[in-house]
Amino acid sequence: MKALLLVLLPLAGAALAAVWPSDRTRPWLLPVVGVLHVALSLWLLFVPPPFASTAWFAFDPLARAVLPAVSLLFLACAAYAVPYLGVRAERSNRVFVATFLAVLGLLSAGHGARHLGLLWIATEGVTLAAVPLIHFNGTSRAFEATWKYLLVGGTGIALSLLGSFALGYASLYGGGSGDLTVAALASQGAKLSHPWVLAAWVLLLAGYGTKMGLAPMHTWKPDAYGEAPGIVGALLAGGVTTVAFTAVLRVREVVAASGSGAIADRTLLAIGLFSMLVSALFLLGTRDFKRMLAYSSVEHMGILAVGAALGAAGVYAALFHVWGNSLTKGALFLSAGNIRRAAGARTMDEVSGMSAITPHSAAIFITGMFAVTALPPFGPFFSELGIVRAAFGADRPGTAAMFLGCLLFVFFGLTRLVFAIVDGRPRAASRVTGQRFPETMSVIVPPLVLLGFSLWLGLATPAVLTEAWAGAVAQLFPTP
Repeated sequence: MKALLLVLLPLAGAALAAVWPSDRTRPWLLPVVGVLHVALSLWLLFVPPPFASTAWFAFDPLARAVLPAVSLLFLACAAYAVPYLGVRAERSNRVFVATFLAVLGLLSAGHGARHLGLLWIATEGVTLAAVPLIHFNGTSRAFEATWKYLLVGGTGIALSLLGSFALGYASLYGGGSGDLTVAALASQGAKLSHPWVLAAWVLLLAGYGTKMGLAPMHTWKPDAYGEAPGIVGALLAGGVTTVAFTAVLRVREVVAASGSGAIADRTLLAIGLFSMLVSALFLLGTRDFKRMLAYSSVEHMGILAVGAALGAAGVYAALFHVWGNSLTKGALFLSAGNIRRAAGARTMDEVSGMSAITPHSAAIFITGMFAVTALPPFGPFFSELGIVRAAFGADRPGTAAMFLGCLLFVFFGLTRLVFAIVDGRPRAASRVTGQRFPETMSVIVPPLVLLGFSLWLGLATPAVLTEAWAGAVAQLFPTP
């Protein structure tokens, strides 16, 4: 019941927001629900509840290893949303607040879903709930980005539904009952139909890989992240993509139990390295710093896929990276939102000298850029180091070399753009706009706290997190 509250609490908050009469006070529902959700998720992190292997939904070791990071990210975004929606008084925030809370509830359901049907419903719900968030600015470009997100994301969800059906048929063909719970499918093991399992894996990887934003299914990300408010981009990059990665890990568990784990690992490795390469090439050419964050997200989804392909050690490092990426990317999106509003533009051709106009946001943005490119002692450095070590441990030095090469080119691309907008003399339009955007504590503290958590994650990783990640690895790689 406690685990179910992680879903019901945000959904109840969404229903309350839908009928709340005041635009001025409605945004405060976000941090209130966020605090309660964080308290509950951390409580379950420290005191994990028992669960039945046949349960359709549970706070199992994999959910325990990932969901608290999403909860912390949501709380920071919720705190930032109060002043943000306060200055956007020209637009009603009823739909925004309600759907923002609904996304948290559906993400919680997706992370705890142990039945492929429930997992599909939760991810489809997240896709639909995010549509009004991306379209919040109401511009023609936001409208285009929303349709692209809906069409590409909808295609991915359709593929994942077909993959779920294929996996169910693999169970029936092998003499099973067609039960779509992960435990039931994995228990059939080699009895699952091999051709149908491979067909299901291709469809499910393409489907949930689209939600992650793995290349070449990443085409919705640059537009959606570029046109959505910064808090929406942060939740998409650190929450929506994370639940899709969790889905991939659950499906991979079934595929490995059927005896096709090596094939799954090879495809994850190939698509992960390809995503990193594609993001590096685009980062070397893009001039838009919000689209830059989208391509950075493509890179980090590739990092997660590579980690998932490298056995138990790689999955442990990938779960570590989920936390580092979510916290650091959240800080980057929120500080980028501050810079975008102060500058009135978002390309290096129009924006420069932001260290003079928004010095605090610029400092967070630069620090976040170094953190997300694995500068020690931030969390992403140690998680990516863990993936490199896992590659060498799996006797894949070529993979490690390609991985490090992509990271280097991504670093070049990010620094090229970040320093172009932060250094130099402010443009005339930025100086005028900057006078209307005060850097108050309310818009500085949330990204700063996220960045501080990322630093703490690297300097002193809590023992409860390492134990949670090890528990998730033990669930995904059971000892014979």
